[in-house]
Amino acid sequence: MRQILFAGAIGLFLTLIGTPLLIKLLARKGYGQFIRDDGPRGHAGKKGTPTMGGISFILATLIAYALAKVITGEDPTYSGVLVLFLMAGMGLVGFLDDYIKIVKQRSLGLRAKAKMAGQLIVGIAFAVLALQFSDSRGLTPASEKLSFITDFGWTIGPVLFVIWALFMILAMSNGVNLTDGLDGLATGASVMVFGAYTFIGLWQFQESCANALTLTNPNACFEVRDPLDLAVVASALMGACFGFLWWNTSPAKIFMGDTGSLALGGALAGLAICSRTELLLALLGGLFVLITMSVVIQVGSFKMTGKRVFRMAPLQHHFELKGWSEVLVVVRFWIIQGMCVIVGLGLFYAGWAAEK
Repeated sequence: MRQILFAGAIGLFLTLIGTPLLIKLLARKGYGQFIRDDGPRGHAGKKGTPTMGGISFILATLIAYALAKVITGEDPTYSGVLVLFLMAGMGLVGFLDDYIKIVKQRSLGLRAKAKMAGQLIVGIAFAVLALQFSDSRGLTPASEKLSFITDFGWTIGPVLFVIWALFMILAMSNGVNLTDGLDGLATGASVMVFGAYTFIGLWQFQESCANALTLTNPNACFEVRDPLDLAVVASALMGACFGFLWWNTSPAKIFMGDTGSLALGGALAGLAICSRTELLLALLGGLFVLITMSVVIQVGSFKMTGKRVFRMAPLQHHFELKGWSEVLVVVRFWIIQGMCVIVGLGLFYAGWAAEK
């Protein structure tokens, strides 16, 4: 429990004091946001705002995790380190994308094939390594079974697992990327989901099958390799994102860029895979799914009928063009995300209670 508190507090402190230093550094180098010409008119004033702010909470998370281990004298676990690896690896791909946008002054950044290749390399490495490192009970960080609240169904095998893990990683990283279009929107939504995974990890630790002899009902236990350490990672991410939100909320002094959005999406997918809550993530991160689906619907409708369903996609820009202020869109979308987290945690607890 102390690890969780230390990780969250250190992550919060580091981004609160570190982000303004990063803002000054990026502004001095002229690393400002490039604004698309076809975006909402109100976004023109954002041009030049420092971007690549994801560097702030990525470093803060890594440092917070390491210091929490040093302070408490606990050892890192394979599950925790793998999730951090996935976060940092996806963040590196995003950093390259952001850097090219700034240097070449074009909104597309990395070529699509190069960006996809980077994501695939990091995702495959994570998926393959997550099936290694068995503990004394034979558990690896990830499982070859699909999961909702716990594992279910048949073993799908390592090849299909890698494909499934890649789908989750790409879907969530690009989902957060699409959501990162308004000041604080993706950051605030991510804080809520990481908070949920802090709770889930702690609950799974308390009801772990490793403690079956002391549980009142061993049939309701969780077979997760390192649940407490996953809670530590989630807490570090929650605190780091919360501190970053102070500077990222409207009017934003800094944007997370693809550096941050790809890293956050990777971290969410990694936490879901290692905590055996893969399908539950679609509900816990419901806002990211909703916004991604709005883009899919918009593109599909235009290709098939030549007509657009929304005034603009992703969905948040549709409401901007309807006259909603940026702050109003963000707050209402946060409310939607909050309800998704509440329902997701409710189902998580109900599933455990039903087994009990």
